[in-house]
Amino acid sequence: MLSAVLAIVGLVIGFGANSVISKKRMGSAEAEAKKELEKAKKEAAKLVDQAREEALESTNQAKKDEQSRRKELQELERRLIAREENLDKKLDDLDKRTEKLRANEDDIEKLKNEIRDIRVKQQEKLEKIAKLTKADAAQKLMEMTERDIRNDLTGLIVKLQNEAKDNAEEQAALIITTAMERMSSEVTAERTITSLKLEDEEMKGRIIGKEGRNIQALQKATGVDIMVDDTPGYIVFSSFDPIRREVARQTLEMLMKDGRIHPGRIEEVVAKAQANVEKDVIRAGEDAAREVGIIGIPKEILQLLGELKYRTSYGQNVLKHSTEMAHMAGIIAEEVGADVKTSKYAALVHDLGKALTHKMEGKHHHISGEILRKYGAPEEVALAAEQHHDDVEATSVEALIIRVVDAISASRPGARNISAENFVERMKDLENVANSFKGIEKTYAISAGREVRVFVKPSQIDDLSAIKLARDIATKIESTMQYPGTIKVNVIRETRAIEFAK
Repeated sequence: MLSAVLAIVGLVIGFGANSVISKKRMGSAEAEAKKELEKAKKEAAKLVDQAREEALESTNQAKKDEQSRRKELQELERRLIAREENLDKKLDDLDKRTEKLRANEDDIEKLKNEIRDIRVKQQEKLEKIAKLTKADAAQKLMEMTERDIRNDLTGLIVKLQNEAKDNAEEQAALIITTAMERMSSEVTAERTITSLKLEDEEMKGRIIGKEGRNIQALQKATGVDIMVDDTPGYIVFSSFDPIRREVARQTLEMLMKDGRIHPGRIEEVVAKAQANVEKDVIRAGEDAAREVGIIGIPKEILQLLGELKYRTSYGQNVLKHSTEMAHMAGIIAEEVGADVKTSKYAALVHDLGKALTHKMEGKHHHISGEILRKYGAPEEVALAAEQHHDDVEATSVEALIIRVVDAISASRPGARNISAENFVERMKDLENVANSFKGIEKTYAISAGREVRVFVKPSQIDDLSAIKLARDIATKIESTMQYPGTIKVNVIRETRAIEFAK
């Protein structure tokens, strides 16, 4: 019992002690909390005071900025007002000046009218005094002046003409020499191949075929006469069309390499050869245009230009001749100030008609002009190409350039392989044609047969008869001779008056 009581007493004492300790601890915690609260209040007060000071400073700074901006705006407004006032003053001054100018213009117009009236009155008085109108007086003055200075003007004109002729000949010689020096091309041109060498004579029998079937099929398919037995070791192709000759040559070459020669195979190979030649023709035309630097040439013209690769004139390849002319034409055109592109273009296509002379009637340069116009070439190019021979009058500098370079390219040594015997014979024939007419004193064939100079007896042939004689000689040459290009007939009648002073 006692122990139980002691235990209860111990519990009570322990509980009381714990209560006392807890109270002490709570009192100390409250004290600390109060201290922390006081400390926080002090720091918050400091922050509030600091924020107030910063806000006050910002407010003051904003007020200062606003005041400065107001001052700037006021200054700007003052300047604008001053400028506006100045502009108003200037506008007023301009209005005043305009009014003064209008008044002056009116005064000037009045003075002009008064002067006109005075001049008309003076002219009327002068016409009454002189009994001549203004036009009559001017005409008489011109007639008197012309009579006084006619001889002087004639002498001056003759002098200037002679000086111009001398300078022109010297300058032309210099330009032509420069162009010839700058042009470097092959001295001898290519020749069209019209024969094919055989590896052995046995091949001739295979080409002819049984009862001549193979060669007949070849001739029918190509339109070319093929001569097998005329020349040992060679086959000769004969046709007026150089394209056909080339097709026949390539056909026979391919047949000989293949070894199969019969009518069915011949047709296939001819078609292939024609396609190859067409490609070669187009490529040759394009290469020539590219070489001389001319672009935009119609395809039809390039086709005909490429066909000139298989055309020759006295052994001179016509396409090489044309490209050589185009280069020289460009050089000369630059020197004399002519159109370079037109000169080169016209020189390149000037002999285009030679590709069609067997298909169209007419001279090749006339055909060239027609074809160029047909396929859309520039008119100045067509004219220059058409006028490159003397039978058509040259109407442009470019046409004269084409004539010059044509003569240079055709007449340079080695360009054409005409034999000396044929050349001399043709010259004699030309002279004999002219000498067959009456009243002829002397005849000379010059310029490689392109011109005939005929000296007549002035006592037998008058001026009108000389004109008729030139036409008759030209007609006889056309009807009795074969010649390339054109021939100029130049009839010269000279009268000399001789007297002796004793």
